[in-house]
Amino acid sequence: MKNNKFTVLILQFQKQAGIIECKMGSKGCETGMAKILAFVNQKGGVGKTTSAVNLAAALQKAGKRVLLCDFDPQANATSGLGVEKSTAAHSTYDIVIEDFPAADAVIRTKYCDILASNVALSGAGVELVGVEKREYALRHALEPLREKYDYIFIDCPPSLDLLTLNGLCACDSVLIPIQCEYYALEGLSELISTLKTIRKKYNPYLDIEGVVFTMFSLRYNLTVQVVEQVQKYFGSKVYKTTIPRTIRISEAPSYGQPINFYEPKGKGSEAYMDLAIEFVKNNRPHEPARRRTKGNSAPAEQKSALEQVKQGEA
Repeated sequence: MKNNKFTVLILQFQKQAGIIECKMGSKGCETGMAKILAFVNQKGGVGKTTSAVNLAAALQKAGKRVLLCDFDPQANATSGLGVEKSTAAHSTYDIVIEDFPAADAVIRTKYCDILASNVALSGAGVELVGVEKREYALRHALEPLREKYDYIFIDCPPSLDLLTLNGLCACDSVLIPIQCEYYALEGLSELISTLKTIRKKYNPYLDIEGVVFTMFSLRYNLTVQVVEQVQKYFGSKVYKTTIPRTIRISEAPSYGQPINFYEPKGKGSEAYMDLAIEFVKNNRPHEPARRRTKGNSAPAEQKSALEQVKQGEA
């Protein structure tokens, strides 16, 4: 590979994240309890919310019970499911700041259930600063809902703030959508560093669910280079299904519909249904329960994907 900026960026990524073979599977959730996943990437515009909405809808259509928790003040996941964010009676702000019961805030749509967001959530980070155990506000709010669903998805903000920290403390694993572009590796290495810190200090069960390529197109040489590097270091954690760049996927949110309702037979819909199938296969069968405790260390007998992300030599 030529000695250019991309090569330098790859070297930086290699320092931060060198991955040996990873094992797929459900971790940190009890049998009969929902697995909680956070969709996270501090870089905006990578298809994070789009993937959360469309994967949730695809899984629901496949017969799974799915709750989407919109924890982004932009509330794009809320509007993407056809819910008017300004008219929602209660939001994720209410469940973490006002201690409003999350079960009473759930809005049922024909696509999947959702805990709506609105602009009020943008101030929650400031309001939580003085709260004891502020990192676990969302986790405590969602806990009563785990018996009602198979999966709970958290759409985190495109930043590494207190709201995202809450999402990462509440989840069992993270799903990372990335776009095949120059800055993808830089953002990914920073995210891995953050996940390791959170696993060590706040959530010992935090693991990597998988990495999915979005806005995928082999017409660009850079796509191949990014894919090769990510697959090299994340191994089996990289989903085989890729999400193509299509106009229909971009249009669907403006109509308040997931892509599998907006264009059921299109490439985008097929891609997210394939992703849903792959996702379910990776989570079947569920591994034996690992009950969350107040301790600061995860069970020693089983390494997580994050534990297999080795720090490179400086």
